[in-house]
Amino acid sequence: MIIYGASGHGKVIASIMGGAVTLFFDDNQNMKEFLNFDVLPYDENVSSNERVVVAIGDNIIRKQVVEKVLHSFGNVRHPRVLIDKSVIVGEGSQLLQGAVIQVDTEIGKHTIVNTSASIDHDCKIGDFCHIAPNATLCGNVSIGEGSFVGAGATIIPGVKIGKWAIIGAGSVILKDVPDNAVVVGNPGRML
Repeated sequence: MIIYGASGHGKVIASIMGGAVTLFFDDNQNMKEFLNFDVLPYDENVSSNERVVVAIGDNIIRKQVVEKVLHSFGNVRHPRVLIDKSVIVGEGSQLLQGAVIQVDTEIGKHTIVNTSASIDHDCKIGDFCHIAPNATLCGNVSIGEGSFVGAGATIIPGVKIGKWAIIGAGSVILKDVPDNAVVVGNPGRML
C-alpha cells in the first residue's frame, strides 16, 4: 500500500500497516525520505497496481488530494478496532486503535475514525469526515460530509450534524447542527 501524506498522520498509518507500506507520496517537493521510505510527488504511473490511502487529517485537503489520485484506494484498520460485522466502511477510510463501532453503522469514503472513538448503533458518517480521539457518537447520530468532531466531544442520540461543520473538542451536542457551523462548549453553542 502507498501512503499519501508524509507527516504525523502518515506515521500513524505506517505503524498500523507495518511491512505493507511500499512508499509515500507527498506534495512537498523537498521531502525525499520519510520513515526510511522513499517519498515521491504523486504520479499515476508509479506502482499503479497498488492501493493508496490518503493519510491527511485535514478534511478539505484530504478531499482535494483524493480528487486528483487515479490509483484505487485501500482501507486501514488497526487490529485493535472493535467493529460489528454489519458495519459498512467506505473506501479509503481509516479506523485507528481502540475505536469501537457498533451495529448497523455506515462510515463514508475517506473518513478517519481516530483513536478510542466510540460510535454507537445506527450512526451514519459521511465522506471525508474526521472523528477525533475519544469522541463519542451515541446511537442514531448522523454526521454530514466533511465534518470534524473534536477530541472528547459527545453527540447525544439522534442528533444530526450538517455538512462541513466543526464540533469543538470536549463539546456536548444536544441538538442538530446546520451545515458549515462551528459549535463549541457544554452544552454546544454556535460561534
